Amino acid sequence: MVGDSSTLTLEAGSPPGMIGPVNGKADTSRILNVKRTGIVIRPNNGRVVIRPFDPASENRIERILGRVAALSEAEVDLLLEDVLSEFRNRHQKTRQFFLRRFEQIKSHLLTDQPLSENRKLLMGAYFTQEYSLESAALFNPSMIWHPDQSGLQEGSRRFILSLRATGEGHISSITFRGGVIDGQNQVHIDEPTRFVTAPELVPNTLYDKRLFARKLIELGVDSPFADQVLTTLGDQFTHDDIQRSIHRALQQNRPRHRELEPVAQNMLTLVQSNYEIFFSPELNLSERIIFPSSPTETNGIEDARFVEFHDDDGSLRYYATYTAFDGKVVLPQILETEDFLRFKASTLNGPEVRNKGLALFPRRVNGLYAMLSRQDNENIYLMYSDMLHFWYTKELIAKPTYGWEFVQLGNCGSPLETEAGWLVLTHGVGPMRKYAMGAFLLDLNDPSRLIGRLEEPLLEPNANEREGYVPNVVYSCGGVIHNGELIIPYAMSDYASTFATVPIDTILGAMVRG
Repeated sequence: MVGDSSTLTLEAGSPPGMIGPVNGKADTSRILNVKRTGIVIRPNNGRVVIRPFDPASENRIERILGRVAALSEAEVDLLLEDVLSEFRNRHQKTRQFFLRRFEQIKSHLLTDQPLSENRKLLMGAYFTQEYSLESAALFNPSMIWHPDQSGLQEGSRRFILSLRATGEGHISSITFRGGVIDGQNQVHIDEPTRFVTAPELVPNTLYDKRLFARKLIELGVDSPFADQVLTTLGDQFTHDDIQRSIHRALQQNRPRHRELEPVAQNMLTLVQSNYEIFFSPELNLSERIIFPSSPTETNGIEDARFVEFHDDDGSLRYYATYTAFDGKVVLPQILETEDFLRFKASTLNGPEVRNKGLALFPRRVNGLYAMLSRQDNENIYLMYSDMLHFWYTKELIAKPTYGWEFVQLGNCGSPLETEAGWLVLTHGVGPMRKYAMGAFLLDLNDPSRLIGRLEEPLLEPNANEREGYVPNVVYSCGGVIHNGELIIPYAMSDYASTFATVPIDTILGAMVRG
């Protein structure tokens, strides 16, 4: 198990899987032969990303630029060299980022006087900051198989682990780690590099006017003004297209500008919530960070549940349902990628897209997309749809039944397909808001039928796991099956992450059959 000692450790003490009684009672994880690996992936406040720094007012931006514009070239060169010598080894492509920031703020300059490249770089540096993305926590992991399985020993498989990284201001983003599970089901984590790099936005992303109009209706933003904007757009349009159309429509309705401005802003927010990003191919997996990019994500991207999705036509894509949070409203969204370099983020739509904890099945079921959900924050539901981004109906399939899940029941990632049925990892909340993980089994052909369920928790927080940002919590966003064992990545009290393994046959054998 390889790793930076500041972020990855092997816990001392009891051997994996041999922890004693929890809260004075028998540890059911020991009875079920759950083995804790002892690996702990901890947050590291030394992993920082450069982000835009945006002062609160335009006047302040102009004053800062004016001060830099008044410097002599010698003063500019000296200040810039100080900045680069201090920060160039902490980030990749620092100069390119400074120049991009200059392009983004140059409209605030008071003249068109030509500037030297060093002055542009220095101006960009004044509107840039570092952000420690995982200074508070590194938790809620989701695990899938890596697209590249080349060069491995027989019986080994390479995986990608996504994690929720939380930093200053409790803002969450998605970060990644790579690793291998060998033929003996031992988990090996790749050492992360010291660098972290945010993606670039894909310019001129295309939007579908028909789907956009349906979402406006669902949000209650449809109106004659919205229709006026949409009629000037083609079947597909870009962000710049709709921005120009909105500007023209507002000019044509100048007396009602104040009344129509909120509708215009809601339309732009919806466009900005659907975006594409890309990473440079030379970036190591651990160097890629998906940081909030849209107005709906200003307070974080939470609890991504990745799934390897095989469509009926044989194509393979990776999806991740996640929660976008702006500080007030929870908005379920979905990421999609083929290579973990280019990602598309989209809103999920329909009256049943509510609350947290959506988890997509890894393939269509009877010709339809299927997804687990928890609209009421208490029970688990099943949803079907013929369109990935629109969900209109739900069916209750599981209620809190045992004492350790009386407060609420939810999934811990996408269902895993086995010969016996769809294996669903769950979390239950019991007395003292203690979280525990369980499991149930759904019929392969009719997932609305619950055919097996664990009466006791599969995994509970032990003495080493119950202290953290939120105490007494174990939680996962999805595991994998390898060589007959379930590999469970899970968070410990919303602070750090670890792994456990358990034979699939043991889980199925312990289930009460429905």
